[in-house]
Amino acid sequence: MIKNNLLAITISISFSLIGLTAYAQENWPERPVKLIVSSSAGGGTDMYARMLAQSLSDSFKQQFIVDNRPGASGNIGASAAAKSPADGYTFLVSANTSLTINGSLYKNLSYDAEKDFIPIVRALGPLVIVVHPSSKIKSLQDLIEIGKREPNKLSFGSAGTGSTTYLGIRMLEEKTGAKFLHVPYKGVAPAYQDLLAGQIQFMMPDVASGLQLIKSGKIIPIVSEYKTPLIPNLPNMSDAGYPEVNTNSSFSLVAPSGTPPPIIEKMHKELMSITKSAAFSSKVEAQGLIAETESLSGLFNSMKKERDNYATFIKRNAIVPSD
Repeated sequence: MIKNNLLAITISISFSLIGLTAYAQENWPERPVKLIVSSSAGGGTDMYARMLAQSLSDSFKQQFIVDNRPGASGNIGASAAAKSPADGYTFLVSANTSLTINGSLYKNLSYDAEKDFIPIVRALGPLVIVVHPSSKIKSLQDLIEIGKREPNKLSFGSAGTGSTTYLGIRMLEEKTGAKFLHVPYKGVAPAYQDLLAGQIQFMMPDVASGLQLIKSGKIIPIVSEYKTPLIPNLPNMSDAGYPEVNTNSSFSLVAPSGTPPPIIEKMHKELMSITKSAAFSSKVEAQGLIAETESLSGLFNSMKKERDNYATFIKRNAIVPSD
């Protein structure tokens, strides 16, 4: 009799817990949600994260809080998110550096981007090659010709070896045979300062971070990875004959693996609605970003393909991180 009573109590508790879990998922979010951002404030990743946080707060009538965790090429923030409880109250917003590149660069990462995260939404952030207004480089062809004629004469700044701002130029070198001198920085902000001061000759940042400098005429764009409505007459790499030079620079919101599927689906559905709205689209475009509306499976497959392509490129060029 006692055993039967214990069994009945155990079953009752189990069903109660299942019911509570289902209730919690159905009524998610019931408290503030954290968006860990794997970069410092002010960059393209941070700007995208803050736009998402505001829109999601408005939609769900609950706070979505940005928590910047910069450092180690995005690995610090990604690691923190991967180790967070998979309960729907912590997400990661990161550039593709942490999600599709670093796994091929670093031997001892504390996370596995493919296994530890579920991608939910993404915005593309096309890169653009920019020079100082006084530069004699007026086109991509000028840049390539000098790089081939006088290897390593022209120096370029990046956010570090392995960043898209570095890999984009390496792709250009591989395709054209040109050679440039790499000057790594801890982020694009100090690289901009040296470009403006004439210490480096060019760089390849994302449009989002360089937009105000471009608009003010302090730096001049000569080519973009692909078309951006903010600089409509600027040729892109395909126009110039180099469609393979494409870093797929992007900013994504992902969830720790194990996050309940109902929460993932609820988040994705709401983000698709937000992304398609005219108000959000105009904000995204104003920052030089291109919002995507892929399905959950489509986004997962796209990022896996990108991850595989980077692994091949990095191995072929024997690229090792600078930090």
